[in-house]
Amino acid sequence: MQELLDFFQNHMLQCPIKAVTGIDCLGCGLQRSLLLLLHGEVIASFKMYPALIPMILMLSFLILHLIYNFKKGAKILKFFYLLNIIIIIINYIIKI
Repeated sequence: MQELLDFFQNHMLQCPIKAVTGIDCLGCGLQRSLLLLLHGEVIASFKMYPALIPMILMLSFLILHLIYNFKKGAKILKFFYLLNIIIIIINYIIKI
């Protein structure tokens, strides 16, 4: 497992927006945050990109909803979607 994490860490994708403009985009920090989370550093991961954990929860719920077709699943997914957008925008405003 450690070899796989090292491979991902050594082959992270560069943000094309930041490469061209020098300005972070709304997704900057997501890869580093995921690596921190996979290393078990939950707090550092949250500080790097606060929307990652809610995104993982949303995607997990989406998969469960597709399998079990929850009665209010669509409303819950809309809530998760809006929550993630709000977190991403607030985090971006704080970073700049």
